[in-house]
Amino acid sequence: MTWAHFNWLAPPAIILWFLASLMVMRRKNKLADMFMIGGILIFAVFIVGFWIGVQRPPMRTMGETRLWHSFFLSAAGFLAYKRWKYSWLLVFSSLLASVFAIINMLKPEMHSIALMPALQSYYFVPHVTAYMLSYSILAVGTIASLIQLKKINSGKPDFNLYAFLDNIIYIGLGFLMLGLITGAAWAKEAWGHYWSWDPKETWAFITAAAYLIYIHLRLREANRKITLLMLPLAFVLLMITWLGTSFLPSASGSVHVYS
Repeated sequence: MTWAHFNWLAPPAIILWFLASLMVMRRKNKLADMFMIGGILIFAVFIVGFWIGVQRPPMRTMGETRLWHSFFLSAAGFLAYKRWKYSWLLVFSSLLASVFAIINMLKPEMHSIALMPALQSYYFVPHVTAYMLSYSILAVGTIASLIQLKKINSGKPDFNLYAFLDNIIYIGLGFLMLGLITGAAWAKEAWGHYWSWDPKETWAFITAAAYLIYIHLRLREANRKITLLMLPLAFVLLMITWLGTSFLPSASGSVHVYS
């Protein structure tokens, strides 16, 4: 399977996610589950087929990481919806997953079989997978924080949502730290040192620190609005880490720039 097949498989998945969102808003939960799972399975089939087609883990280019982000975001949103029963989780995760899928359709890339020597490591797959999972899970947490902020402003906070936020941020941060740890071990193996303050490493550290500040504020029961505002801020930092560092002047010498 080649990247050209993505333009044939992504639209049906997006349509299924749209139908899932429509059904969950109409409280037709079984249909919503079927449509959502259908879209996720289409992405899973493409990822497996594309992996076989390019004969390497499809995690090298920016488009390939967006592919994983769409898949994990839809899956994480669906699982969170099934666990905590918030219908907006399914709606927003479907929307965001579709946005990244559409970007990939509008910005096709070249995907060669070649994999540079530094990426030919057993750390490659767990490192990228941990980060993509963390990005997707923390995106769900960001959506939840914005909804809770809206509820606070209307004078009707959802106290159950705080428990959801704590759980989802802990899980997301756990995967983020796993990405940092596997990345450090990989760097030691490839370049002889664990940390070099590369632009992406620096921003990853800043991002992790922002989420730790959120957890610290929650444990200290600080001002609720200020605490919740940390999550959109942290997610902006996360997006800079993933997407923005490639555009920094210092990125020209970075080993993390996607090509």
